[in-house]
This record gives sequence, C-alpha cells and structure tokens, in this order.
Amino acid sequence: VQLQASGGGLVQAGDSLRISCAASGRTFSPYLMGWFRQAPGKEREFVAAISWSGGTTYYADSVKGRFTISRDIAKNMVYLEMNNLKSEDTAVYYCAARTYFPMRTMRDQSEYDNWGQGTLVTVSS
Repeated sequence: VQLQASGGGLVQAGDSLRISCAASGRTFSPYLMGWFRQAPGKEREFVAAISWSGGTTYYADSVKGRFTISRDIAKNMVYLEMNNLKSEDTAVYYCAARTYFPMRTMRDQSEYDNWGQGTLVTVSS
C-alpha cells in the first residue's frame, strides 16, 4: 500500500482548505485511516481518523468542529476538510493507515503501519 497526500498550500487565517490522501495497491481495505500533523519544532500529533468500512470519525479536541474527515471507498481516497484555519494549524499533514484489526487507539501514531509523505499547510495570520 502506498499513500500520497496532496492539496497543501498557503492560506490566510479563517480560510478553508481540503487536503487529500490517495491510496494505491492491489487491494486496499484498511481498518482505519488517520491524519496526523507535525508543526515546526513539535512532535507529530493526531488530528482525525475514520473507520474505513463504517465511516465512524474521531477528532482531536483542537480541530473538532472545524475539520471534517471523510473517505471515498470507490476511489481509495481520504480527505480532510479544514475550515476556519488558524496559524496554529500550520504543519506538515500526514495520512496514515492501520491495515488490520485490532487497534488499541487511533491517537497513537505507532498504531499505524502505512504512512504517506506529508503535505505542508501554512496558515498566515
């Protein structure tokens, strides 16, 4: 499985942006897909996750109500719609897959076994 994140860029505070993650591979049916981010000088942190089959979503408190994670099973795509962006949202955003069940917690990056290369989102204030 290969994951390719795209759609990052430079936006103003208050703007919206959608980033995407494309998955390639002969068969792609993960247990869960997640988005993480890493700001300059900080550790990578959990942003959002979605169960592949049921579509159940999970969010970090810092983005709840502003970000929406979704997936398109037919296209093997995962999206992160980000609204009302703030300067503190500036980071490299990574998509990740947990390809098998069970999973202790979706908030721990060590639980994910496939990672994309990241896409940079810069929010200017």
